[in-house]
Amino acid sequence: MFSSLNPTELDTIIGAVQKVIKKAGDVVIKEGDEGAELFIVENGELKCTKVLEEGQEPTHLKDYVPGEAFGELALLYNCPRAATIVAKTDSELFSLDRRTFNHIVRDSAQQKRDKYEDFLKTVELLKSLDTYERSKIADALDEKWFDNEEFVIREHDDGNSFYMIMHGTAIATKTVEPGKPAIEVHQYKEGDYFGELALLKNAPRAANIVATSQLQVVVLERKSF
Repeated sequence: MFSSLNPTELDTIIGAVQKVIKKAGDVVIKEGDEGAELFIVENGELKCTKVLEEGQEPTHLKDYVPGEAFGELALLYNCPRAATIVAKTDSELFSLDRRTFNHIVRDSAQQKRDKYEDFLKTVELLKSLDTYERSKIADALDEKWFDNEEFVIREHDDGNSFYMIMHGTAIATKTVEPGKPAIEVHQYKEGDYFGELALLKNAPRAANIVATSQLQVVVLERKSF
């Protein structure tokens, strides 16, 4: 849910979450209630149940464990809670309020889609695509950030991703003589792309790609590419 957020947005989320402690047996959310927050499990285990037929006992749907989140449906669709979640063990949760969730997570998704579509128009390889095709690519993109001097791609690794630079710079380096350091062979800037050869030719990576500033890229995985 949060994987596409940039560092600034993640910092806002981290500043907004509240620690929630629940004892075993405590009800965290109740089916039919109004929902004002979502929860992220830090420690513990929680049981999710739902009444599938009126008059019947609730049906066990799943257990939530650390790293999972729940409660977002009531925020996304402005509807009552769809299930009941009870702590099976003593649990530590983070809660995120509706306002922050809507502003950062939900709105960010639409803003990113618009931003990606505008950016894709500037990528030389994709200029022949029509609006519909660009929108399909925008939906499939993931955003990643790399620090200065961090490797994005390593020479000879398997290649499963195609990269486009939204912000920052990078260089390509390649081993020309065995046993000697890789040398710089190309520079990349905003709007440039790399990684397509390994996908087109189904071959290992032909060079290293190293960030030379904080680097923001969007990534298209092999299947979508």
